[in-house]
Amino acid sequence: MLKSIVRTCKALHRDEQGADLIEYILIVAAVALPLLGVIIWYRNDIAEWIQGSYEDVKSGEGTQTPEGN
Repeated sequence: MLKSIVRTCKALHRDEQGADLIEYILIVAAVALPLLGVIIWYRNDIAEWIQGSYEDVKSGEGTQTPEGN
């Protein structure tokens, strides 16, 4: 069983398709981590904006009625 695991690990190490996957993961991380940082930095402002929008919808201020009905 140990030989099977070692053989599988060696095959993964030689496989170059995994490098492409790692590159895609790094690209996604390069986009997601700064976005996460911005969301964390402005979380209070975002929460206030969402709460205000929710209150507008709840009170009916943000709704439009179709004309002619």
